[in-house]
Amino acid sequence: MQNTDNSPAMLMQFAKWPQPGRVKTRLIPALGIDGALQAHITLSLEVLDNLCTTGYDVSFWWDRPLEQPPEFAASLLANIKGAGLQQYYQQGEDLGERMFRALSQGIEAYPKAVVIGSDCPSVDPGYVRSAVAALDHADVVLGPSDDGGYVLIGARKLTADALAGIEWGTPRVLEQTLARMKTAGLSVYVLEPRWDVDEPDDWQRFRRMVGER
Repeated sequence: MQNTDNSPAMLMQFAKWPQPGRVKTRLIPALGIDGALQAHITLSLEVLDNLCTTGYDVSFWWDRPLEQPPEFAASLLANIKGAGLQQYYQQGEDLGERMFRALSQGIEAYPKAVVIGSDCPSVDPGYVRSAVAALDHADVVLGPSDDGGYVLIGARKLTADALAGIEWGTPRVLEQTLARMKTAGLSVYVLEPRWDVDEPDDWQRFRRMVGER
């Protein structure tokens, strides 16, 4: 990873590889397997557009080594390629280790690095810029989600233990992360909450948001 245009931050979009039955599984009862897959692709493209609009460098991080791309994901892969983005895959035993490794790689080449999930369409360009600005004064920035986790994490400095031992996927994620950061001696800035898309009601909220534009 190389900062070629002096961007102040690297934005890292985390995403699951688009495979039927393993993405947006909580949407499957309402949308079916194919519908949940299409929702995953639609959300990933929405987040990608938001990140590219910021003007910062962006990279795309899959949750597994790259495979032969599925035909139904052509639009997503074409947009990633068309934007000239580097693609990587996340490495680590759990989400905390994967985010730590990606962020560490980012801040080796950039002053700041930010990870954003692909199911967080409420993370608009202004929100991302606020996160990057917050890192002028804090070691870590967190964007809380309504379910007790977070939609965004950024850092200019990070230690391995700061994201270790978190009960991922539970309502205690943000609380535990803040406690870990304090123990690690890292300063944290917490942004206003945002929402992500996990449940059918969230998907309908996203559709309303798009329809109101």
